[in-house]
Amino acid sequence: MTTKPKAKKFRIRRSPAAEAAFAAEGQAPQQPASHAQPQPPAQSTTPGAERPAAPQRPAAPAQSDAPRSGEVSSAKQVASDVDIDAVRQEGLTGRQLRMARRVAHKHGLSPTSDFDAVRLLRARGIDPFQRTNMLELVKPEGAAAGARKPQPRMQLPQTVPTDKKQQLPSTEVANPADRRAAEIRQIQMEIAKRRRRKMVLLMARLAAFVFLPAIIAGYYFYAVATPMYSTKSEFLIIKNDGGGSAAGGLFAGSPFATATDAIAVQSYLQSKDAMLRLDEDEGFKDHFSSDAIDPIQRLEPNPSNEEAYKLYKRHVVIGFDPTEGVIKMEVIAADPELAKRISQALIGYAEERVDNLSLRKRSNAVQDAEQGLNDAEQARRTAQERLVRLQQEGNAVDPEAQIAALRSQINTYELQLQEKKLQLQALLDNARPNRAKVDGARGDIRRLETLLETLNTRMISATTGEGSLAEKAAQIQLAQADLATRDLMLQTALQSLESARREAATQARYLTTSVEPVVSEDPAYPRSFENTILAFLVFAGAYLMVSLTASILREQVSG
Repeated sequence: MTTKPKAKKFRIRRSPAAEAAFAAEGQAPQQPASHAQPQPPAQSTTPGAERPAAPQRPAAPAQSDAPRSGEVSSAKQVASDVDIDAVRQEGLTGRQLRMARRVAHKHGLSPTSDFDAVRLLRARGIDPFQRTNMLELVKPEGAAAGARKPQPRMQLPQTVPTDKKQQLPSTEVANPADRRAAEIRQIQMEIAKRRRRKMVLLMARLAAFVFLPAIIAGYYFYAVATPMYSTKSEFLIIKNDGGGSAAGGLFAGSPFATATDAIAVQSYLQSKDAMLRLDEDEGFKDHFSSDAIDPIQRLEPNPSNEEAYKLYKRHVVIGFDPTEGVIKMEVIAADPELAKRISQALIGYAEERVDNLSLRKRSNAVQDAEQGLNDAEQARRTAQERLVRLQQEGNAVDPEAQIAALRSQINTYELQLQEKKLQLQALLDNARPNRAKVDGARGDIRRLETLLETLNTRMISATTGEGSLAEKAAQIQLAQADLATRDLMLQTALQSLESARREAATQARYLTTSVEPVVSEDPAYPRSFENTILAFLVFAGAYLMVSLTASILREQVSG
């Protein structure tokens, strides 16, 4: 680093006449201004440093009128030297001087030294030791390419700030290695102290929010909680295979056949209706409102149905296994005998519910069968009345028989007519036929032809046209077929009614108890050790979650 040369101090060269005049007057020659001792610096108003005032110069004696010659420095240069001397006497440290030079370079100044940098900055009204100016020196990464390259760091000796009191040298001669070890030991002790303080605070928080609540919970489970007895039972619902159909028989032996009934029974046993019925039969509310039960598990006197139902759901646990079709029930009470009675009562309620589930179905089946039979009877009666009415309108029971009778008569008379015609031809073949016989044969032939014409006319009227015997015969045949169909439907309705009545008389679902309720000898609840460990884990997890959340929020706020 190159520095500008300092300005030369002015020197006054006196002429020989002036020297002689001073010698004649007996006065010593005046010292140049550069050798004058400066006054102590005055207090500066600039923050962070003290700026001395300009030294007072002694009054020059009266001089002669002889002209003077020599190089005279400007007042600005003299003032800068005086300011630099004042800054040097402030006792600034090497770090402060380097910081002042950096601030000066940042503001585009060209100081000749670190003290000159302080002087130039103060001349511009800038405090080089202000915190904002120091922070502005730290430039972010990726600054502009045209930025000024920082000057190499200058390692200057550290100066000790001077006080008003006289500073004497220390008599202790410390080894740098020992001093470094002492400082490291002090830092380690501070770190250990902070760690101990944090550990003490952590243990205090754990004791307050985890250990103390867990101890209270353990005390309750071991000393205060009322022992509860458990009674377990299992039952399943089976289907009657006697009246099942072929399609229903595929799932008759599987749990899927009665899964819906089992789910319905489970829902009923867990309902408020079952709780109210159990309270009427066994006194559920009175038992759990007694003073023998601890305050946490005890119901208030005269509790509401909602409060009792909440307790009922905790003390009556019912589960359904769909793979096996078994309903498992556990009843918890303070009295083992009462727990057994409650279990038996609930099994009885379940059996009644199973019967009621299939009873309506069976009743509806019987009603539907009876209604079908009545409809079949009415339809058969209508068909039979129509047939009788058709037969009465035709004045014949059987129109086909009448048509067949006409046909047989026509055939008979036609045969007779042919015979008479043959007889007449035989009589006419004689040379002298008998006149009476010939006339008689011709009369018979004429009568037969007239009769055949009448019969043919009747036959035509019976087989063709509206209201003919053929049409009536067709209507009668249709009425007879309808009557036969109605007879078949009536027979089917009778069979359905008999089957529905037979199924209604038998039970379609059965509730079978596979595990009977038994009185317990030892209490099953509370499980003191398990519940205490669970409470400890719950409190520890809650504290961990809260502490993690608080640390994350603190980090976000501080960041």
